Amino acid sequence: MKPDLRSAWGNKVLVGDGAMGTYLYQKGFPVGISYEELNLTSPGVIEDVHRSYIEAGAVLLESNTFSANYDRLSKYGLESKVEEINRAGVRIARRAAGDHGYVLGAVGSIRAGKRANLSSTELKKYFTQQIAALLDEDVDGIMLETFYDVEELHLALRTLRKISSLPVVCQLAVDETARTLDGLTLPEAFRILESDGADVIGFNCNTGPNGMKRALKAVQGSLVLPVSVYPNAGVADYVDGEYRYGASPEYFGQMAQTFAEMGCRIIGGCCGTTPQHIAEISTALKNYVPQPLPKPLPPTVERVSLQDNFGDEDREGREPNLVDLVKERHTVIVELDPPRELDIAKFMQGAEALRRAGADALTLADNSLAVTRMSNMALGHLVLAKTGLRPLVHIACRDRNLIGTQSHLMGFDALGIDHVLAVTGDPAKFGDLPGSSSVYDLTSFEIIRMIKQLNDGISFSGKPLKQKANFVIGAAFNPNVKHLDKAVQRLEKKIASGADYIMTQPVYDQELIVKIAEATAHLEIPVFIGVMPLASGRNAEFLHNEVPGIQLTDDVRNRMKGLEGEAGRAEGVAIAKELLDVATAHFNGIYLMTPFMFYDMSAQLMEYVWEKSGRKLSPLFR
Repeated sequence: MKPDLRSAWGNKVLVGDGAMGTYLYQKGFPVGISYEELNLTSPGVIEDVHRSYIEAGAVLLESNTFSANYDRLSKYGLESKVEEINRAGVRIARRAAGDHGYVLGAVGSIRAGKRANLSSTELKKYFTQQIAALLDEDVDGIMLETFYDVEELHLALRTLRKISSLPVVCQLAVDETARTLDGLTLPEAFRILESDGADVIGFNCNTGPNGMKRALKAVQGSLVLPVSVYPNAGVADYVDGEYRYGASPEYFGQMAQTFAEMGCRIIGGCCGTTPQHIAEISTALKNYVPQPLPKPLPPTVERVSLQDNFGDEDREGREPNLVDLVKERHTVIVELDPPRELDIAKFMQGAEALRRAGADALTLADNSLAVTRMSNMALGHLVLAKTGLRPLVHIACRDRNLIGTQSHLMGFDALGIDHVLAVTGDPAKFGDLPGSSSVYDLTSFEIIRMIKQLNDGISFSGKPLKQKANFVIGAAFNPNVKHLDKAVQRLEKKIASGADYIMTQPVYDQELIVKIAEATAHLEIPVFIGVMPLASGRNAEFLHNEVPGIQLTDDVRNRMKGLEGEAGRAEGVAIAKELLDVATAHFNGIYLMTPFMFYDMSAQLMEYVWEKSGRKLSPLFR
């Protein structure tokens, strides 16, 4: 009779299995299908793979259920078969393992290193459904693997521990930074997972044996629990239409004893590995007797202090940011749309005119309404260099993946542009290039949190950046909704993510401005209330009927009806002044939006705000 799994890895180094997905690919199954569905359609194929690893010397088999959760299976129309696929996966592995092997129910990350727009409630639901199905088939333990951030792994482990006390192996996917995607050092991550009830903590995927070795070095001296490693067979290369991995089985055999000497009690393989790799590991460890795990050194700090490494810039003598200004006086942000063409002469004239009128910042949208416009990075730099006016740039989640978003933000930091507004961005299919893709790697909540991470000197991947960014981060707020209280609740989540100030959509209802003031009075960060003068009756109807997030009152629409040209703009300014009478009584922050490059309208409204607030502009503004 085989010993209990916890006793087994306590007394010897256990050999795990190798890759399932890449091995199936090598056997002719194409990329893009659900390999987990093969548990139902080709169970003999899956059993043969498992059996080949057992014959190579593996004693731990992972069920072919890595992506068998509701979210992943729904992409193939298989969401109704979550339980069936997971149960079948365990039964197949059990047949191959026989009386001497152990079966771990494999549960993979759902986010998979992406900032997927899934709530904690949804993640818990999907993890619970999959884990319960695996437990029903009497697995020997659970393998939670390829998690990039501790937050999701913590959630999965806590979910598991509510329904089972079975052994659980937790594996992170890390790279040379030796940090998780959410910025934790590996010792920090290990301490959290240990307190959550993990039995074994380790690493898999994302890097080869040498990368795993570096990760292990990062936790030396802090190990309490057994450690596992499942490295890739190096980095994949695309040769002659096929993906190939370069690390040889012999190399894996050489590295196996090194891993064992570093405290590993489970050693297997991930992407690109084959039964030959596992056979070499098994041979290398055949007579190996592990040493007791070293006693951990007392932790010197609970969390790495980046301030100790990089310092923190002294704010004394620096120009106050918008949050500083709005605490002291009325502060006006003015939006001026980047042009759709290459001629920027009128835009720059407008920027200079708004500077002279006393704008505290010029805000530039990021291809608003999914319409292609000139880069707000380029224009923001030109505005700062040529006029001295502070640029406030929008960052949309729509157009850039994680790589592009961080690169974009690093560019802003290098150019001295430190005020940003995080927005989701209108879907590309509604813009001027409807065939383009909407990326949405990040939600607006997540992009705020990630920008804050840059302010800590940590990249999106968790890698130290050698110095801190200094972004002041705004969040968008649409108060033109039926249930204002629910909109404020959503806004509170953005503040919890790290937003420093709020900018609202334009408001055309004086009573609503008062309600917004009352509903947001408890917030600890400033709100810039949005006011956009109407240019004509047609403009009013377009905004009311066709632009998401904007709603005009019947009174405003009637006043603008039929007005065009100068008459329309004059009435638009008059309505905006009435709105500003209420807004300035309740808010220090004012957000003016310039219609159709009519920047003289915004200049008139700024002068009105300054007149009401008693602010006298320096001659430098003229």
